[in-house]
Amino acid sequence: MPGPLPQSVLVVGGGGREHALVRALLGSPARPRVLCAPGNAGIAADVPCLPVAADDVPGLVALARREHVEFVVVGPEVPLSLGLADQLIAAGIPVYGPKADGARLEASKVFTKQILLKHKIPTAPAGIFTEVEPALAYLRQRGAPIVIKADGLAAGKGVVVAQSLAEAEAAVRDMLADNKFGAAGSQILIEDCLFGEETSILVVVSGRDYVILPTSQDHKRVGDGDTGPNTGGMGAYSPAEVVTPELLERIEREIVRPSVNAIADEGIEFRGTLFIGVMLTPGGPSVLEYNTRFGDPETQAVLPRLATDVLALLWAAARGELAHFKLAVRPEHALCVVIAAQGYPEKFSKGDAITLPVAPSLPPSTFIYHAGTTKNAAGQLVTNGGRVLGVTALAPTLREAAARAYAACDQVQCASKYFRRDIGAKQLNRR
Repeated sequence: MPGPLPQSVLVVGGGGREHALVRALLGSPARPRVLCAPGNAGIAADVPCLPVAADDVPGLVALARREHVEFVVVGPEVPLSLGLADQLIAAGIPVYGPKADGARLEASKVFTKQILLKHKIPTAPAGIFTEVEPALAYLRQRGAPIVIKADGLAAGKGVVVAQSLAEAEAAVRDMLADNKFGAAGSQILIEDCLFGEETSILVVVSGRDYVILPTSQDHKRVGDGDTGPNTGGMGAYSPAEVVTPELLERIEREIVRPSVNAIADEGIEFRGTLFIGVMLTPGGPSVLEYNTRFGDPETQAVLPRLATDVLALLWAAARGELAHFKLAVRPEHALCVVIAAQGYPEKFSKGDAITLPVAPSLPPSTFIYHAGTTKNAAGQLVTNGGRVLGVTALAPTLREAAARAYAACDQVQCASKYFRRDIGAKQLNRR
């Protein structure tokens, strides 16, 4: 086990994932002082929040110095891609989260695809394009359904799963001709569409050492029955029982270990979360994408299931002391339902008043994580983003966890409240 744990921790970000991280770190037996920047209204009720934006790298480094922070845990992908970890390490401050060269695995889908193909890690065939006409010619050759991805960061919205050639061609023109995602879409990836169920594999990585966290399954589309546009995620549950112990062994053998080694072989010293999106195809597991941070909302379902001290886990990874770390997992099932603002992921209103249930009326082992919330001038809790809250419940069975989470969702009052009613349904229906 690593030496003394840090006594002061800064969490960077202001969403539901960061609220889950803050709560997990507060639960450490080390009882650290936890800060967050910029945080949100719910995080501010738990720890001091400081008004430094997540993409303000110099401001965050200055803040960490000023507050004598001993450890920084970075939530979102943008500050990582901007080199926040590099700057913190240069300032002598330990950080959980990869440096910019590692964050490029998320910041550039093309870079990731090239590594997957080079190291023969299972993934869909693909073409890379910067001009409309060659991209359209490739589309017509491959046919639909097909997947079009903006190369860069697009807040989880830069992926179009086109069911027809017309839809695919429109997506190509949106990205390459009409600049829909700006520089992020100036280069695109066109991939064959993989069929099956998805699972999220979160891996805490430190060089060539790694710990696989409990499996989970996210629900990307906005509507019940996986309909409507893709979002940043409308809910998740853990464990994902479609990933049997035998299948997880195969995923580790064919995907996780080769991925961790490939990243190290490319000269990248990766210390942080490697989130591997995996499609369970009839031919076997295949990589959809890498992210280089904890998933949102997967984190809100996975962290509550850890019996391990999360601070000790992240600290060991940051310090290169992960080799013999043993993960302890609670037996309960967890289910997280995202409450969004009506109209998300397109146009939605902000500033709508939210009334939360008082703690005694919540079902047992049920938590409300804040994502897009703030306080207005009158001190009222109001909406401030597309995804507003994450309601997570733990229970002995998934069905009971779902019942608890939905009972809590029904108690939340907000005029623009919207949430899916079928999180976890695939697993429940399989039984």
